Amino acid sequence: MRLLSLLLLVPAILGAPAESESELEKRAQPQGIDVSGYQPNVNWATVKANGISFAYIKATEGTTFISSTFSSQYTGATNAGLIRGAYHFAHPDSSSGATQANFFLAHGGGWSGDGITLPGALDIEYNPNGATCYGLSASAMVAWIKDFSNTYHSKTGRYPVIYTTTDWWKTCTGNSAAFGSTNPLWIARYASSIGTVPAGWSYATFWQYADSGPNPGDQDLFNGDAAGLKRMATG
Repeated sequence: MRLLSLLLLVPAILGAPAESESELEKRAQPQGIDVSGYQPNVNWATVKANGISFAYIKATEGTTFISSTFSSQYTGATNAGLIRGAYHFAHPDSSSGATQANFFLAHGGGWSGDGITLPGALDIEYNPNGATCYGLSASAMVAWIKDFSNTYHSKTGRYPVIYTTTDWWKTCTGNSAAFGSTNPLWIARYASSIGTVPAGWSYATFWQYADSGPNPGDQDLFNGDAAGLKRMATG
């Protein structure tokens, strides 16, 4: 998500008005963060005291990378009383969706209906190492995402959350509407509103609205209330 942070700053710099912290707080929506190895020493007690209710934590990338900070971050979030989940950074050009889903599941990406575990998230976005769409056609990209999603669902009973941007989704999937009825949407947009969501979804479940703020990592909001967030972690 670090590359995405840099790319999404461009429209903000070009004139999209930033929403103030106080305006965001008025929403009374559960606030969250997402972190990775770039934030190795999160003080989770402070994060909780600051009003953060949930966190997504990077677990894996492709089929070769396991975050060395995942275990401590996940345990820290749990001990602080946060609802938490894991995310996987996709590399659709390196192996199948099923292979990466299984790798994710084997290294922290599982789900249980315990009321504190969010379904795993698939981070599918701009390629940090080459072609934006990883050299895949729109139809091949949709097939790859379905492969990951269906594999995750078959093992956990939940469909993964899909993290993306509307721009990337339109460019690389042809604005596919194939996932709106199954997969919760986590949209990244650093502006004063979520904007237009990809085809198939009528709303975003999570909104990553900034890449920095009063708490470590990216700043997020849940589209609902505390009870809704709890239901998300219960199934």
